[in-house]
Amino acid sequence: MLRIFRFVYTIYCIIPFTISFFLFVPCYFFIFNFYSKQRAPHIAHSLSRFWASLLFFFFFIRLKIKNKELIDPNQTYVFVANHLSFLDIPLYARACTNTFRFLSKAELAKIPLMGYVIKNLYITVDRADKNDRSKSLDKMKASLDEGISVFLAPEGTRNKTNEPLLDFREGAFRLAIKAQIPLAILTIKNSCQLLSPHRPLEMRPGTIYAEWSKPIETINLSEDDLQQLKEKTRETMLAVLSKI
Repeated sequence: MLRIFRFVYTIYCIIPFTISFFLFVPCYFFIFNFYSKQRAPHIAHSLSRFWASLLFFFFFIRLKIKNKELIDPNQTYVFVANHLSFLDIPLYARACTNTFRFLSKAELAKIPLMGYVIKNLYITVDRADKNDRSKSLDKMKASLDEGISVFLAPEGTRNKTNEPLLDFREGAFRLAIKAQIPLAILTIKNSCQLLSPHRPLEMRPGTIYAEWSKPIETINLSEDDLQQLKEKTRETMLAVLSKI
């Protein structure tokens, strides 16, 4: 009976998502074609935050994000977070007011309509192409130089295992050191309980809990400190997850 309820609820959630998608995509088109390259990312990010808020409202999902005050809205960061569910994407947008760009898989940019938004709002990378991975790092560094933060999931994909975290990739930490930009850590605790990566048609309402940790300064750090920065970030997330 519970599984039937979750299936029906999931079908219900598809309706506001689909309707809002076709309403918001033209708004992104307008923003990226009629605003300057300097203003467009900030306006688009505000639109994304509003869209995310609207979705969570209709999904009957509440967000409890702890320690928001640790994030300076006027500071540029390399944001990192764990990744448990598709619900994390709108959660990232709601987690802070800082304008940022996601790093996204290049294949997502091929999705009709959504691909247009991704190509203009995100930084895409073909993970199978070494040269493209190198170019994506340069694009992210350029974004930071513009004063626009970058948001990455160092696990590289959703965690579908029973382990608290997957192995971390080095890109986010190399970027933070290269740009000498603070690394801000968001730990999501339970989004997979509302939308499991194993059962995408069994979504349920509830509350998602997440927590910011004190940003890590990278000034004066070098490539020699990369592994230490990666381990410190991992330990920080594990400490938050252990409090569940």
